[in-house]
Amino acid sequence: MRNDVKKSGYVSIIGRSNVGKSTLMNHLIGQKIAITANKPQTTRNRIQTVYTDVRGQIVYLDTPGLHKAKNRLGEFMVEEALHTIPDADVVLWIVEADPFIGRFDLEIGERLKQSGKPVILVVNKTDLVEKQTVKDAVKAYEALMTYRKIIAVSALRSVNTGKVTDAIFECLPEGPMYFDEDTVTDQPMRQIVAEMVREKALRILEEEIPHGIAVTTDSMKQRKNGLWDIEATIVCEKESHKGIIIGKGGAMLKRIGAQARMDAEKMLEDRVNLKLYVKVRENWRDSDILLKNYGYTAPGKDA
Repeated sequence: MRNDVKKSGYVSIIGRSNVGKSTLMNHLIGQKIAITANKPQTTRNRIQTVYTDVRGQIVYLDTPGLHKAKNRLGEFMVEEALHTIPDADVVLWIVEADPFIGRFDLEIGERLKQSGKPVILVVNKTDLVEKQTVKDAVKAYEALMTYRKIIAVSALRSVNTGKVTDAIFECLPEGPMYFDEDTVTDQPMRQIVAEMVREKALRILEEEIPHGIAVTTDSMKQRKNGLWDIEATIVCEKESHKGIIIGKGGAMLKRIGAQARMDAEKMLEDRVNLKLYVKVRENWRDSDILLKNYGYTAPGKDA
């Protein structure tokens, strides 16, 4: 490639829930933008991030994990993921290092085969299994379709993630820079802060509660002395959940807020005064109006 020629394009990151898509993307761009947690369906929206180097520019589309939808929010998440495939120049299909291929991965493979898009298969979580298991997993997925490249990685430990970037640039066409070279994401700061709060809640709260919460950033203002005043609301589905989120004497809410505040201060590079509130909105995950209010446009509805 000539020195004056740049490559650029959109890369959709596709896979089942909890295979490590957001962790991988954060490593690929060298900065934490997407939240991560050891729970399925952590990512709800399509998250767009940008990586730029001397070779050109990669625009990543991190997507919600594909799963069996149980409500309108679930339907929205699945549609968000599938709709990125036609928009992509390259697809990163993330799977776990397991030779057993389940129904969802079989369906993903068929969808990708029909799309005709260049596909790079990324076999993740190799640090958790034996080398032979990784080889068996690669062999199993090779039987499904043809890939531009297959790369075994550990996104958590950043093993072989550089090879993923190299493979993407090999597949991308020549093209313009879509964003300034300093751009890392198109996500508004208010949305990133809300996701930081939701991440801490996912990690701290009991198993059945996190799927039923949403977070909105209600206000975000910076004082002349640099201090940020941020107010955010955690929305839950049941009154009993509200009590758990707040905790005895407000201890749980303070713990969530303290951890989220530290992340916000790293991002904003200044001090943060974060206030959290909790509201109950029963069955919000099945309400088109509330889904839209909380940033999730329900399938078949106008944005």
